[in-house]
Amino acid sequence: MSNNIAMSSTSTAPAISEAGVKDGKIEKGEDAPANAVSVAPKKKEPPPETPESIRLRVFVILSFWAIVLFLGLPIWWRTTAIYRAKLPLDQMMDWADGRACRPVFPLRISIEADSLQDHEAQHLLRTTQHALDDLNDFSAHHLRLQLSPPANASITVDGLSTGGSDEEVALVIRLLPGTESRADLQSYSPILDVHYTPNQIPSSSSSSSFLATYIANTLREMFAEEQAMIAYLLSTSSAPPERSPKVLVPEVAESLAKWTTRSMKYSRTYHLTFSLFTPTATPSSWDIEAALEEHMKPLLQSFSSISNFTIDTQVQLYANPGVNGNVLKREDLSGFINAAEWPLSPSIGGAPTVNFIIYVGDMEVEGGGKSWLIPQWGGVVIQSDISDLRPAMLIFSNQLMSLLGAPESGSLPLRLMTLVRVRSAGLLLKASGTMGSLARLTLALPSISIPKSVADGVYTTIEHLRKACQGLGGTEGLENAIIAEEAAEKAFFEKSMVGQVYFPDEHKIAVYLPLLGPVAVPLVMGVLKEVKAWRKRRRGSR
Repeated sequence: MSNNIAMSSTSTAPAISEAGVKDGKIEKGEDAPANAVSVAPKKKEPPPETPESIRLRVFVILSFWAIVLFLGLPIWWRTTAIYRAKLPLDQMMDWADGRACRPVFPLRISIEADSLQDHEAQHLLRTTQHALDDLNDFSAHHLRLQLSPPANASITVDGLSTGGSDEEVALVIRLLPGTESRADLQSYSPILDVHYTPNQIPSSSSSSSFLATYIANTLREMFAEEQAMIAYLLSTSSAPPERSPKVLVPEVAESLAKWTTRSMKYSRTYHLTFSLFTPTATPSSWDIEAALEEHMKPLLQSFSSISNFTIDTQVQLYANPGVNGNVLKREDLSGFINAAEWPLSPSIGGAPTVNFIIYVGDMEVEGGGKSWLIPQWGGVVIQSDISDLRPAMLIFSNQLMSLLGAPESGSLPLRLMTLVRVRSAGLLLKASGTMGSLARLTLALPSISIPKSVADGVYTTIEHLRKACQGLGGTEGLENAIIAEEAAEKAFFEKSMVGQVYFPDEHKIAVYLPLLGPVAVPLVMGVLKEVKAWRKRRRGSR
């Protein structure tokens, strides 16, 4: 028995020795017996973690996340929060859509009827008012007649106002007896002299009369251009359809479109530059100061309730125009100004500049004429002799009226008052539109900041818009419309708001990702690894 055991041990040893080792494992040789045993080294496992070390690691991870959630996020939220002042968006949209204000221009016209008895004057007033109402087809612009009041009284008779000393009167009609019917409008005062014959005085029983119809037709003709201008402004605004005026005649609409293109944007102050350009060394001086004092400054003073003006003058020698030839074609007029060589500043002190140029020469425009108007820029006069500047100053005066948007017909006071009402309407509509644009911008960009100054500007705009809407017929309405438009523009173009319009959300991602990515990855991976280890321990405990 012992010999057999020894032989078995001897035969097994060579088999093991002949076994090859490959990849850390003992392989059987080709001649190894079938019952040979492979011996592999055991992999060294790390020592098991103690519960204390596991709790410590979990506590460290939770501490990092607690710092991020309860300290980092609040600080980030506080330091990057966008302040958005509360805006009255509903009111802003009401103004933009024309629901908050219905523009009405009540023009008060006072009638002086000293030659008529009181009951005759009252009856004429009623019949003329009825005739005006029948002719008027634009409810936003209506004329209201009143009798000239006594020196210190104001009464109302049969619902028709006799006015008061504090009311702003657009026109005074003086009824004067004469031998024929005619109407004379004074050039430098808002007074219309209406001459009538004695047989034209209406009787108390008549519902109409020739004199009442004549006065009504004259007034309608005088204010037709103003009515068309206001109707055009309202038709091009965002007013609701039920408040839009009647459709204008195509010829009138085209003329008003040119008027809009020609007129300069309203400003509280304009800068007037009067320039003398000569192609030679003479003349080197001109008597511009006296000409301005006599012909231009009285006109500018009459604009004091609308805008202010500053003036400067200059003389430029050896100034050649941008085109050549003694006869200028109409298509060459736009290139006459040599902007590359002539010292013409586009604006001085932030105020729009109106340029008036006298060019010394014998050129003329094709078809006749030696002057022309450049829309929204100024005017040019070609004059060979500058010893008398009166013709040029008169041309410049008319050009200035056109550039400022005044109507072309009527006396100077009436044209200026029309300009007041038209500018009031234009500024009111512009400020209302700006409010709508700001409201839509606020809703479209919820991430844009709205400073308190913007909210203050919006409330200021709405307050003065309301006042302007109540007094569109006079200078007080114009002043409120100016304040509203300036406040609206300042609020809309707030510097802190404009910059953020151009930074979308993708820009924020591009900024935050390189900063927060390297910090967030270890924190997230640590949590995932710990959750995985916990699940493994849980399965092992089962």
